Amino acid sequence: MSIIPQEVPTGAIRYNTDSNKMECFNGTKWMQVAVSSPDLNGGTRALILGGWTGPSGALINNIEYGNISTTGNFIDFGDLNSTRNNTSGFSSRVRGFGCGGYDPADSNQSNRIDYVTIASTGDATDFGDMTYAHYDAKGVSNSTRGMNGGGMQAPGNAVVNIMEYITMTNAANALDFGDLVTGCRTGGSCGSPTRGIWMGEYKMPSSDVHPLIQYITISTLGNSATFGNLTSDRFRGDGASNAVRGLQMGGLTPTRVNTIDQITIATLGDAIDFGDLTVPRHLPGATASPTRAVCIGGGNDNAVANIIDYVQIMTSGNAVDFGDLPTSRQEGSGACSNGHGGL
Repeated sequence: MSIIPQEVPTGAIRYNTDSNKMECFNGTKWMQVAVSSPDLNGGTRALILGGWTGPSGALINNIEYGNISTTGNFIDFGDLNSTRNNTSGFSSRVRGFGCGGYDPADSNQSNRIDYVTIASTGDATDFGDMTYAHYDAKGVSNSTRGMNGGGMQAPGNAVVNIMEYITMTNAANALDFGDLVTGCRTGGSCGSPTRGIWMGEYKMPSSDVHPLIQYITISTLGNSATFGNLTSDRFRGDGASNAVRGLQMGGLTPTRVNTIDQITIATLGDAIDFGDLTVPRHLPGATASPTRAVCIGGGNDNAVANIIDYVQIMTSGNAVDFGDLPTSRQEGSGACSNGHGGL
């Protein structure tokens, strides 16, 4: 197979029976075709990590997953290292992370960082510790660096403006990144390979709800800057994106809403309306593939939801039903995928 046939056109494809690889002819030699993609081996996976099953239920450590490119019910993946809700989630193409959370067994707040290998199933493994124990933060990531921003600390429910980061390939404690524009309990997050975005906020001690959108450059260190505003004052929704467009889904105003807003991540400016979720709800988990965003669980008017909605990111319109979670969650679940906009 090493001999180049005569008159082979540039761009020709062949199957090399010696190496069992596909190859492309570049005009002078055959080059192996790279086949790395988050959509191979069953498509882009979405994970939901931990949560709370509602006033008559309990905190859970369940991790559940589904294939974003299809529709259907999620199934069991494994367990976090402890039962907790209000975790933040982020991921690389290989690893998914659940950070912090509300954990009564750990003074009502956690500094844990757990991770799983997304392409497999199984229980989470300890990665290290965050710089501060908190819950209700939100996470963003590119292919190498994962970040948490904001959140609340017990006792007293103090809202913080801290941002911290890890290198997702290296098990270690988190490091300081910088500060958010204001101390806030953030409402949603998403990103591109370049930028991380936080959307909506809840300020303490004034208990004010604000529409602020802020951003950082993930590969640097430093404080966030103002991006624009959501279409309304709200917090406790969640965000998802491909590399171009970011969505903020649901939340509290303080009443529950079904609003979906959209932004173009590479620009600055206010969000515009995208469409509506199938039902109003707060504190869902949200994540994405390059084409679809899914909104998973959350608290609705019936207290708990096992609902999963999805939208096509580059269109606008209302969400449609994707399937159900095996475990209903009222609030507080981190989400991630191996195909989101930061990768």
